[in-house]
Amino acid sequence: MTPPRIRPPYTADERTQLVGWLDMQRAIIQWKCEGLSEADAHRALLPASPLMTMAGIVSHMRWVEHLWFEIMLLGRPAEGPHFEGPEDADMMVEDIPLAQLLADYTRQCAVSNEIVADHSLDDVGRHPDFRAAAANVRWLLLHMIEETARHAGHMDAIRELIDGEKGYY
Repeated sequence: MTPPRIRPPYTADERTQLVGWLDMQRAIIQWKCEGLSEADAHRALLPASPLMTMAGIVSHMRWVEHLWFEIMLLGRPAEGPHFEGPEDADMMVEDIPLAQLLADYTRQCAVSNEIVADHSLDDVGRHPDFRAAAANVRWLLLHMIEETARHAGHMDAIRELIDGEKGYY
């Protein structure tokens, strides 16, 4: 089931607004995949971006969440397709069912939210090997809102090319 797409309250505190907007964009990622066949989820429609499929974007978003919150913020080992495979390895998901990718993304978002809940917005990352780890949690949340919304927009266009479905929020 797709999470609800709910905007945070207008007068909510900063943390509630940041996490709320990120959660809404995450829900849009899930919503854009509703009703897709496996073939459509894995179909490349953009000639210059053959890995940018609906399934590929879901996988990418899962790994971006992991990268920023677990690696950069917590300082965990730099493991995953960003570090172990060729460029865009996180989008190479031809044989992975969309349902599995969505479940992995849902789990990763829950982990990210737990990490954020345990930190002040002013806490900075701990990974010693990446300059971006100097960012604070506030910056990470703003970046993830931007990253997720940008790819939700890609998914909106791809979904319209697949079957004409469109809509926002």
